[in-house]
Amino acid sequence: MDEPLPLAGRTALVTGAARRVGAQIARMLHAAGAQIMIHCHHSAHEAQQLVAQFEQLRAGSAAVCVADLCDTAAPPGLIASTCERFGALDLLINNASSFYPTPLGSITVAQWDDLMGTNLRAPLFLAQAAAPELRRRAGMIVNIVDIHGLRPLRDHTVYCTAKAALIMLTRALARELAPQVRVNAIAPGAVLWPEHGMDDERRERILEQTPLQRPGSPEDIGRAVLFFATDAPFVTGQVLAVDGGRSIGW
Repeated sequence: MDEPLPLAGRTALVTGAARRVGAQIARMLHAAGAQIMIHCHHSAHEAQQLVAQFEQLRAGSAAVCVADLCDTAAPPGLIASTCERFGALDLLINNASSFYPTPLGSITVAQWDDLMGTNLRAPLFLAQAAAPELRRRAGMIVNIVDIHGLRPLRDHTVYCTAKAALIMLTRALARELAPQVRVNAIAPGAVLWPEHGMDDERRERILEQTPLQRPGSPEDIGRAVLFFATDAPFVTGQVLAVDGGRSIGW
């Protein structure tokens, strides 16, 4: 007899799940048996393709919700849509993130609102909206933070500040939502290079500062999410660095 899948009967909402790391998190949670609500903003076509793949594997196991997380109505609406579609919510994965430089002297209010909105405000209000259902289901939140929430990256002041605040939010929520809900964070290092604006020399320099001397992969982040979801029932309020040792190698 086949072993039951560890997340069978559970529902996960993954924000920013149409592409890159978010899509891989969604794939691995789905492979573990979870039903998946894929949130996206600008990548609806990719999100629909991912849902089609999941539906071929298990009918009724995936759906898409398109929302701008900087819209104050979006977080409660996204939680409500997930619960309406699947009847429950067990895992909230706050992965969606804006990332771009904001050199001091040129920072705008619009940049502040966008970077703080996606990286901090949305995770807070998603968690607040999800809290009653997560408590009912003894669920879990995982926030995708960044090693640069602990060590700043030059010219990225607002982004680093937002991720640092998300780390503190993780710890605060772990206390607020205990004992029913566990809340943890994952801090990736060089897992996927930015899509724009990083030359080969800078990439080589980053890898030289990484003890394992290589980049990671989206699968590394997906495995960390699965660890928290399936193998860490006594872990909450923690930040797991998945960075090849870079946080100790600088």
